[in-house]
Amino acid sequence: MIVFKFGGASVKDATGVMNVANIVRNHQQEKLLIVISAMGKITNQLEDLYRAYISGMDHTQEIFDGIKAFHFNMMATLFPDHKNPVFDDVNNSFVEVEWLLEEEPSDAPDYIYDQIVSIGELVSTKIVAAYLNSAGCQAKWVDARNFIHTDNNYREGNVNWEKTEMDIRAQLPQVLEKNIVVTQGFIGGTSENFTTTLGREGSDYSAAIFCSCLHADYLTIWKDVPGVLNADPKWFDETERIPQLSYRDAIELAYYGATIIHPKTIKPLQNKNIPLYVRSFIDSTAEGTDITTAENHLPVPSFIFKVNQVLISILPKDFSFIIEENLSDIFNIFHEHKVKINTMLNSAISFSVSIDDNAEKLQALIAALSVRYQVKYNTGLELVTIRYYNQQTIDRVTINKNILLEVKSRNTCQIVMRDKEHTS
Repeated sequence: MIVFKFGGASVKDATGVMNVANIVRNHQQEKLLIVISAMGKITNQLEDLYRAYISGMDHTQEIFDGIKAFHFNMMATLFPDHKNPVFDDVNNSFVEVEWLLEEEPSDAPDYIYDQIVSIGELVSTKIVAAYLNSAGCQAKWVDARNFIHTDNNYREGNVNWEKTEMDIRAQLPQVLEKNIVVTQGFIGGTSENFTTTLGREGSDYSAAIFCSCLHADYLTIWKDVPGVLNADPKWFDETERIPQLSYRDAIELAYYGATIIHPKTIKPLQNKNIPLYVRSFIDSTAEGTDITTAENHLPVPSFIFKVNQVLISILPKDFSFIIEENLSDIFNIFHEHKVKINTMLNSAISFSVSIDDNAEKLQALIAALSVRYQVKYNTGLELVTIRYYNQQTIDRVTINKNILLEVKSRNTCQIVMRDKEHTS
């Protein structure tokens, strides 16, 4: 039994959906569960819709009409006779969002976010399942919300693993005996049957959940790159594919922000020694990257860049020491505001962290910290993480940069920096 995960880039247009069907057709003799993300950049557009709706903007309906048109145009290409029942199925899914948009927003913003943004995965999987059936693959659409059970922590639901595994193990193996199962990434359901999401880019995590609970032979994540690279091609002209990664290095790279794998994906697989293969849907026969129990170190240094960073320095107002009590309070404030720390360094009288610049959260966080502490911060920074660094790799990324913070461990170096000509 195997699990495939296809991201938004693989189903960004009708040609992509057809290519997915070709890959699946080559594995249809196996018990196969497929996890699929929203199509193309639809999640970004749904986030725009969410922000427009809660802000009462005039163009809310215009955004929603564009999202619907994208999907109906794709279905018209995949099913030119317009007779496939998926047209009505997808339309009914959109009607649920229309009902929500007709009312004034009164629920908590994070709850509203999940109800709106989750529609991307629901309609993408309905379209792909319908096309697989039309292409001769016996596929069955399954609602992930009935299997991935979470708490009510909207926008980043915490999985109830015991209940999730019990329901997956009880129901899906029988379905997989006769069908290719097509289900959604990114979403789950609460005990009250409300939709939750698992965090941005959470479809990889969904695939790992299904994989772990089904004790699958392996998970393949299909990407638009030839495997895990030692750097993002956006930042480096020359990159190298890493043929094999240990779970440990994969977790480290994901934790520090490598976009190829969601940070929560690896651990459920590692716990059950399930291999993860990263393959290219552009060339499905190419080797890619294998992530396994092997403890080989990375063959080359790896670079992870995060832009739009904020460096926050926190100091006690009375210039006392930063002690355990202070740190516990500071971490609790970050937790309450759902802000993740990307790197940190403490001295006797200060504690500095780098975080993503999120306009919705930053000012509220600064205000909360400022009650007890003196707070200074800089915006518009970069954070580079080098796994298996040396001085040459550090010199390579810090040309014409001012270094504001540098943290080194045995295998990893993190540098917060900005361009030297930056004046603000």
